[in-house]
Amino acid sequence: MEMEKLDAETEFLATKQETGNEWELFKENVRPLKRGRNVGLLNQALKSHTDFQLKKSLLDTRRKLIEAIDEYKGDDPLFPWIQCIKWVQEAFPPGGDCSGLILIYEQCVRAFWHSDRYKDDLRYLKVWLEYAENCADAEVIYNFLEANEIGKSHSAYYLAYALHMESKSKMKIANDIFNLGISRDAQPIEKLKDAYRKFLIRSMRKPNVVEDDSGESHLPVRSFGTVLSTADNRRQNMERSELARKQMKPDRTQKIPLSIFKDTTSIDTMPGHQSGKSKTDLSPWSTLGAREERDKENSALPTKWTTYKIPRRPGARTGGVTASASIEVFVDEECTEMDRSHDHDGKSSTLKLRQGDGLDIKKETDLLRENPLRNFPLRSLPR
Repeated sequence: MEMEKLDAETEFLATKQETGNEWELFKENVRPLKRGRNVGLLNQALKSHTDFQLKKSLLDTRRKLIEAIDEYKGDDPLFPWIQCIKWVQEAFPPGGDCSGLILIYEQCVRAFWHSDRYKDDLRYLKVWLEYAENCADAEVIYNFLEANEIGKSHSAYYLAYALHMESKSKMKIANDIFNLGISRDAQPIEKLKDAYRKFLIRSMRKPNVVEDDSGESHLPVRSFGTVLSTADNRRQNMERSELARKQMKPDRTQKIPLSIFKDTTSIDTMPGHQSGKSKTDLSPWSTLGAREERDKENSALPTKWTTYKIPRRPGARTGGVTASASIEVFVDEECTEMDRSHDHDGKSSTLKLRQGDGLDIKKETDLLRENPLRNFPLRSLPR
């Protein structure tokens, strides 16, 4: 008698594996990767949500990978950075602030931005592009790459830059970026040209969007794919716009007299009326009076204000500042440790993701999201 073949789910449950179903429990928190994920490492990483020892083991492994960056003596200093980034992406599937991934991105790109060896390295460019995806506004990063000529021979740079500008509805700038990459023969050029054709199709389907420009332009705005109107249509459009403009402006040819409000209530019947006032006070302002009467508010004689003393509040003063008191200057321990970590050549990594510094990692991550180039020298920034 042949045994009935079990389906995949029943076969998996029959194995009674301790791990393997974490993906089904936490899959909403897993950030997708273009290259895919290692299922075994993914299940182990997801299990760390409930296993403290496993989480501690992941943090220790991350610390060792970071230490290996400083201890690397090979011919490719970028290699240990790439290995560390890939492992953190796998071991911390949700990403987020606790992973420290954004800090690793920033430290990696800052370590080699001035190196001519890695300016055209595709691996280094991909680190920049992944860093840009995690920032609030990636445009500053793309401008930095253009100013420092990083990745200009790869189509991935122009594609990511153009798509980002398209997402901000800056279609003209996105079109110029595509054309720039094609004119520079960025490789692979066919991939860039194919993306440009798809961009043109999308731009034709979108409604006309007037982009914000600093200078004023009276030329008609036309997006990709729109048909230029004929002379009759243009004349009709001009007449309609003139008519609408006239309707919006008030007609100043008809002189309508301005009505002036007059209070018909008698002054004597008004509540709070003071009978002691003279008739001259109750009469309308036919004249402004003499100069002396008009300047009566400024007739007070100046006095010495230093003779006036502010009365003290009753009760003894507590917590007064004495002459010997001093203000304690705050010193950021993290900054001092980062300064000590530099060697004479300045090649040592300043990234120290220690166990228990989750709050510091989150704070620095938030700062880098808002200003991804905050730690770069001013001379490297685009002007």
